Amino acid sequence: MTATEEMIRSLGAAKGALRGVVVLDLSRVLAGPYAAQFLADLGATVIKVENPADPDVSRGFPPYLEDGQEEFSAYYAQYNRGKKGLTLNLAKDQGKQVLKDLVAGADVLVENFRPGTMDKLGVGYQVLKEINPKLIYTAISGYGHTGYRSRRPAFDSTAQAAGGLWSMTGYPDQPPVRVGVTIGDLSASLFAVIGTLAALRHVEQGGCGQLVDIAQVDSVIALTETAVVDYTVDKKVAAPQGNAHAWVRPYELFDCADGQVFFGGYTDKLWRVSCELFGTPEAAEDAEIDTMRKRFDPEVYQRKVKPLVDSWFAGRTQQELEDLAGDTVPLTALRSIADVVEEPGTAEREMLVEADYGPLGSLTMFGQPVKLSETPADPARTANRLGEHTDQVLSALAGYSDEQIAQLRQKGVL
Repeated sequence: MTATEEMIRSLGAAKGALRGVVVLDLSRVLAGPYAAQFLADLGATVIKVENPADPDVSRGFPPYLEDGQEEFSAYYAQYNRGKKGLTLNLAKDQGKQVLKDLVAGADVLVENFRPGTMDKLGVGYQVLKEINPKLIYTAISGYGHTGYRSRRPAFDSTAQAAGGLWSMTGYPDQPPVRVGVTIGDLSASLFAVIGTLAALRHVEQGGCGQLVDIAQVDSVIALTETAVVDYTVDKKVAAPQGNAHAWVRPYELFDCADGQVFFGGYTDKLWRVSCELFGTPEAAEDAEIDTMRKRFDPEVYQRKVKPLVDSWFAGRTQQELEDLAGDTVPLTALRSIADVVEEPGTAEREMLVEADYGPLGSLTMFGQPVKLSETPADPARTANRLGEHTDQVLSALAGYSDEQIAQLRQKGVL
């Protein structure tokens, strides 16, 4: 067994496709932690590095698991599951040295500070790559590490605003509406994982490490579908469409007897099938709406197509509509999160997992959407308490003795 394999074994790493990959996670809140958590689910040994005097602020986010006076953030738990916890004060010179010693044995470092922060601390990418030329340094920020906006502070909503997505969301003739989740953070997380995996592949093929530079704004722009080419080709500026698609029709929410359903029977094949299913086969032959291009016309759609679809759904419940057409055409009930959690299909896909927090109880959270047949992910794990594995990590990864660790703790480094 090699020294690296022994170190991985001593840290109790999970099995998985990324087993053997060591990740230092210096990030906070969501974009970085979720990217690192994704890698942990897939088998990497992820070490959460926090300042002992200023830990990840998301430890204070609701909701909470509670047991008497003790509480633990379920928000933090969901995005830091399966990680080892280490405390380290990078404001101290010895703290910087500890990080450098850890980097020497790591494969990936993830951070989401404002560009320049790590450089000011003296542990930026240019310094760390000299210590470990194979290090993959994954940096997530609002505007990225290049360009005149790079030093600006940013949150998720910054990215939604600056990336154009906010301006496209909502109802026509009403103020734009923010996307209901932190899509700027979450999309940056996923692009960070993709970039990190590509960089790992390069190292495996004999290449050097590199900086993976991910901007929330870039990530949001990449989610705007046809908005960019609509503007560059036709100078058309994307605007809020409500629940309708910008040009695909029918493709929106429709009212039914007990709520709403999404129906997307817009292609010629799906339209013909839908007309048959709902008892109006003659509509498929109507010369005014018999092709997809004709149905896409806004005036024709509002005058002939939408009223017909409305008539199909009126008086039928969500369940009746799904039973009638859900297996044949894209038609599904609009569900709340409560419905999603209770839906048997969610459990069938292992998208609900439980982690046992002892006296605090168990936490049910979303699972891992990436399904690998030979190296399945392991998302049903607890998150670290603050500094929980400090001694173990420093001993296994940096080779520190108990005496060295005690001295560092005494000096406020840990």
